[in-house]
Amino acid sequence: MSDRSDSAATPEPDSRLHDLFGALPDPQVQTPRPAEQPAVHGSRRAAREAAASSAPAAGEHRVEHTAEHTTEHSAAPRGHHRHHDDAHSTLEALFRHEAEPAAVTPRKRRRGCLVALLIVFVLVGGVAAGGLWVWSTYGDKISEAMGWGPAKDYEAGQATGNALVTINKGDGGQQVSEALYRAGVTKTSDVFYTMMVKENIVSTFYPGVYKLQLKMTAADALKALNDPKNKLQNSAVIPEGYTVAETLERIAKSVDVPLADLQAAVQSPAEYGVDAPSLEGWLFPALYEFAPGASAKDIVTTMVNRTRESLAAASVPAGDEQRVLTIASIIQREARAEADFYKVSRVIQNRLDQGMKLQMDSTAQYGYGELHSGSASTSDAAQTDDNPWNTYVIDGLPKTPIANPGDKAIDAAMHPADGPWLYFVTVNLDTGETVFSTTYAEHEAAVKQWQDWCKANPDSGC
Repeated sequence: MSDRSDSAATPEPDSRLHDLFGALPDPQVQTPRPAEQPAVHGSRRAAREAAASSAPAAGEHRVEHTAEHTTEHSAAPRGHHRHHDDAHSTLEALFRHEAEPAAVTPRKRRRGCLVALLIVFVLVGGVAAGGLWVWSTYGDKISEAMGWGPAKDYEAGQATGNALVTINKGDGGQQVSEALYRAGVTKTSDVFYTMMVKENIVSTFYPGVYKLQLKMTAADALKALNDPKNKLQNSAVIPEGYTVAETLERIAKSVDVPLADLQAAVQSPAEYGVDAPSLEGWLFPALYEFAPGASAKDIVTTMVNRTRESLAAASVPAGDEQRVLTIASIIQREARAEADFYKVSRVIQNRLDQGMKLQMDSTAQYGYGELHSGSASTSDAAQTDDNPWNTYVIDGLPKTPIANPGDKAIDAAMHPADGPWLYFVTVNLDTGETVFSTTYAEHEAAVKQWQDWCKANPDSGC
C-alpha cells in the first residue's frame, strides 16, 4: 500500500518532529557525568568535545542560511521553514557530533582531491619513467633472460644449399661461431659459441675448409664440423680483392705449408711465365683443394694457372694480361657492387682516353700501405705520397695490380659499359649505392651527399 493511501491516519509532520526533538537532549547543555574520565588528548572524543565547545549554538547559522534560501526559492511562510530547519539542524548536529570530528567545506574537499590526484599522477609517472629507463638500459638482457624477442637459432629442417666455412689454425669456439655466421650457416654470430658454453662442450677444430649448409641449427653445425666427410682436404678459400701477402697468410692458416715457404715461392714471377715485377694480381681468388703433400710452388702454380683460365674466358689478348689485371684489380677494390663493375671500368677507360689522372683512392692506399686500414677515405699522407702506384700523383695505370681480381672484374676490364662518366662516388657504404657523374659539379654534389651520409653514420667506416 502506498504512503498516499493512509496519509489521513498519520499524524502531521510538524507534530511528529516536535515530539521527536522534544524528547532529544540538547547537545549544548549536556555535561559529562561525574563518573566519566577526561577525554584523552588526540582521541575522537576529545575532537568531538572541542568541536562542540567552539561551534556556535546548533541551528543558528543553518537556520539563517535555510531561511534565506527559502526566501529566494519559495513563497511559503518563514516560520514554517524555521520550524523544520530548527529540528533538522538539531538532529544533524547531534549525528555530526557523534560521527564527524570536524566539518569539511566543499572547497577544501575539492582541494584535497586535487592534491591526491597529483600525488597519484606523480607516483604513476615516476614508476613509468623508471620502467622506461630500466627497459632502455637492460631491455636486451631482460628479453634474453625471459626468452622474448626473435629466436637466435634456426629451426631444424630449414637447412638448404651449400656454404663454405674456413677454420684457421688456432681458431676456438668464438672464432668458429663468427665464421659460421659470416658464411650464412647460423642465424646469429654468437649462437654457436653460446651453445658450447651452456652445454659445456669441448671440441677441437681442425684448420681447413668445410662444406656445410645454409640456415643450420647450431647443434647441426657442430655435428657437421666434427664429420670428416665435410672437410675439404688440404683446402683454402681465397676471397676476391686480397693482395699476395694476404693470400699467402690465408693459405698458411688452412693448409699444412709454412708461410715462409709460400713467401719464397712467389719471389720469381718468371718461374710461372709471368712477365711482371711481382705476382700481384696473379693468385686467383677461389676455393682450392690441393693435392696431399703439395709444395708451396705447387700451390702457387695452381693459382697462377687459374688466373690464366679467367683471362682466356674474358678473351684477353696475349701480352695484354698485365694491363687488364691492373685495371681489373682497381675495379675489384673500387666498386661496391658487381652491378657497378662495368661502369667503373668505363670511368677508368674514359679518364685514360682523355689523359686525366685516374685519382683512385685504392691505388693511393695500396702504395702507402693503408689498403686495409678500415676506412674508405684516403689520408692526406697517402694521397700525396710519391710512389709508382699512387694515381693521384702519376699518370696512367699503377706499376702493378693492387689486388687479386675475380672473374667478374676481369670481364668488366675487357668490356666496359657505354657511358660518358668521368667520376663516381659511393654515397652509402651500407648499401653500396654509387653515383656516377659526367661533370665535376655533379660529382661535387655527390661527394656532399656522401659526406652528409658519413656525418649521419659516424661509425660506418668513412
